[in-house]
Amino acid sequence: MHLAVATFNVHCGVDGWGRPFDVVGACRDLDADVLVLQETWTPEDGIGTADQVAGALGYQVHGTALTTGRLAGPHPGADDRWMPTMGARPARNALYLDGERTMSGAVLASTRFREARPGAWGVAVLTRVRAQPVEVVELGRMGRDWSARAAVVVRLPEAGELTVVGTHMTHLTKGSPVHFRRLARALAPLTAGRPAVLAGDMNLWGPPLSVLLPGWHRAVRGRTWPAWRPHSQVDHILVQGAVRVLAGEIRPDAGSDHRPVVARLEVATG
Repeated sequence: MHLAVATFNVHCGVDGWGRPFDVVGACRDLDADVLVLQETWTPEDGIGTADQVAGALGYQVHGTALTTGRLAGPHPGADDRWMPTMGARPARNALYLDGERTMSGAVLASTRFREARPGAWGVAVLTRVRAQPVEVVELGRMGRDWSARAAVVVRLPEAGELTVVGTHMTHLTKGSPVHFRRLARALAPLTAGRPAVLAGDMNLWGPPLSVLLPGWHRAVRGRTWPAWRPHSQVDHILVQGAVRVLAGEIRPDAGSDHRPVVARLEVATG
């Protein structure tokens, strides 16, 4: 069976100033049978990113929240850059996660923060092929990270019992090797003897990723971050078992700070 698998960190559907971009359109252009989204946003009083994409494009959704926070609207002082200058005052930011380092009283009292919409930040696996939920692998939260981490695991009975895993890992500087070891241990019994795909924003380059996840093979190579002038690949699609990579590519800038990754795969079904 042939499948197109994609991963895309959508940054809650906004740029760094809070200006929305067309997430549904970007996902439509990927035309993936399986779509792993990171930094999905689900407002307390509205429809979330993953559900918007699923409703428009006919996907089934399996996701989990990683943390809560607030998402601000477009900043009135926004310029043509994707985000404010690094180190800018947090009161100009678009996203405030509850697990982040303590924000100043001035930020908490600011109109921008108070008017930002509360909601949940997470990861989701969307499929056009019928999927069965298997497990959400909880990885815990590292001390300096702003969120707990997890992996969503589903199985596609009609695609050779393919196991699909979607995740968003923490950064190397925050202790990600601990999480990668936990993930590898948890996935071993879930993927043993089965074809499997692991996709997401790994916040890590390919060579160390291959060391931390032995037995998994990179399906696509290329630079994904930052989207406007990428110098590193932190977004990956990995495969193992009876999965053959037919083609793979890094897609152009689609509005987020990460570029989407797409792989065309052949999965043995006999």
